[in-house]
Amino acid sequence: MRPGLKFLYHIRLGSVHMYTQALDSCGTEPPSVAPAGEAERERQFQERIDRDEKIEPKDWMPDAYRQTLIRQIAQHAHSEIIGMLPEGNWITRAPSLRRKAVLIAKVQDEGGHGMYLYSAAETLGVSRGELMAQLLAGRAKYSSIFNYPTLTWADIGAIGWLVDGAAIMNQIPLCRCSYGPYARAMVRICKEESFHQRQGYEIMLTLARSGTRAQREMAQDALDRWWWPSLMMFGPSDVESGHTAQSMRWRIKRFTNDELRQKFIDATVPQARFLGLSIPDPDLRWDEASQHYASGPIDWGEFQAVLKGEGPCNRERLAARRAAHESGRWVREAAAAYADKHSDHRTGTGPAPGYAQAS
Repeated sequence: MRPGLKFLYHIRLGSVHMYTQALDSCGTEPPSVAPAGEAERERQFQERIDRDEKIEPKDWMPDAYRQTLIRQIAQHAHSEIIGMLPEGNWITRAPSLRRKAVLIAKVQDEGGHGMYLYSAAETLGVSRGELMAQLLAGRAKYSSIFNYPTLTWADIGAIGWLVDGAAIMNQIPLCRCSYGPYARAMVRICKEESFHQRQGYEIMLTLARSGTRAQREMAQDALDRWWWPSLMMFGPSDVESGHTAQSMRWRIKRFTNDELRQKFIDATVPQARFLGLSIPDPDLRWDEASQHYASGPIDWGEFQAVLKGEGPCNRERLAARRAAHESGRWVREAAAAYADKHSDHRTGTGPAPGYAQAS
């Protein structure tokens, strides 16, 4: 077996162990001793949530809680994987060797984030093979932001500054998510995303503050195109969101979509002003009474269209993902064969569930 494949196999098992460590221990409320009544189970479950206890894979949980987590973690994982595409397109065209090296590292990080998240989803009883099949078939959702094109090098800066900045705003509270494996995965992801945001802002700083007039115009153009899609990343408004209230009650989420969006606007507007760039919102103003920036209306029609597959790059992104999945089939098959060959059946160790199912 090629050395790279052996490394891939061990890295994959390591990520599973890191985020599924509670699978080897019983929960505080194992099914065998849980109360008989479903209503009583749910009451005790909510009490644990209210005490800020972590729910682990072997603990009893309502099916709706499980399904909500599978939906959210899967969408998050798919977004990390699809999100590699618009930036990977610029690796060979980055303006310097340093920029190439940093962008390669960032794209590699995003792939790792997807693997951590798929591992967390597997603890809920769904295989990553099943999740990947849903993505490739077009049945699974991922963040609408990744269906927009990267037209210039400044777009890579805007993605790091705005898209990763919005991701950090959304994901830091997930480190306190009530579901243990998801919360633990987010700790490392958020640390790496913070570097991605700094990388993007540094690109914009170079273009806008030290660049030529053409480069400053390129930075402004990137901000104009990415600002509104970045605000849409937080999801629909609270009055239109069908999941927020229950996710808040279960402490999967700690803030509503609109609260997180407002935090992002308040943090980002001063950064744009330091860059000498203008936010493309004529209604943007500081509201003294609320001590927040008031902003104009979001085009939710565009948001819904992109989610339905009608964005500028929806078909292109899925086609690229399908092609990559098919070209990597031999790697998955070779890694699965290696795992089977070296499994220690006497101790029960071997490939993790779902490892060979992604083919």
